[in-house]
Amino acid sequence: MNIPDKNEKFPLPNYDRLCFLKNIVKNPNIIVGDYTYYDDFENVENFEKNVKYLFDFTGDKLIIGKFCMIASDVTFIMNGANHLSESISTYPFAIFGHDWANAMKGKTYPYKGDTIIGNDVWIGYGATIMAGVKIGDGAIIATKSVVTKDVEPYSIVGGNPAKTIRPRFPEQIIKELLEIRWWDWPIEKITKHVQRLTSNDIEKIRSAQ
Repeated sequence: MNIPDKNEKFPLPNYDRLCFLKNIVKNPNIIVGDYTYYDDFENVENFEKNVKYLFDFTGDKLIIGKFCMIASDVTFIMNGANHLSESISTYPFAIFGHDWANAMKGKTYPYKGDTIIGNDVWIGYGATIMAGVKIGDGAIIATKSVVTKDVEPYSIVGGNPAKTIRPRFPEQIIKELLEIRWWDWPIEKITKHVQRLTSNDIEKIRSAQ
């Protein structure tokens, strides 16, 4: 078998604007699965620049599964961007210190947890994913969408704020695909069955050996 190397930074010969993302990410709070790729119009180093407000002291992580497809200019807004929203003022007085240093005493900024992208997720050009969002396996995020809440597995969402357009498959097939979890197969088995994976025949996946 001649299998693409998951540890290759640039898997397409003579093309340095598409990378296997885990091989370029330096921030330990960004965790990326095998074969997930990022394609950028200018420079793949833009990926981490587009993960906004990811501060060590906030403690959140961006976790991305295997075999995801992330287009240029996708932006992740992390918890470090959050301000108080139910107080009289949303202004972050405390960060400027001096006599404002105790402004947040006994209070905490809103925290929505890790941002988690499942496996085999396609995120279209210019989409924005907000802090703490969970995107299910097999989902598709349309171009320029702003995703403010969790996305169901194998659903297509779009708009601002993003709303469900339709599920990709009937409910029973989605349930079955989530049980099969093809992305966790040994890479040799995935390679053997790529023709089945690029078909729309669930029976071919059921019978894959």
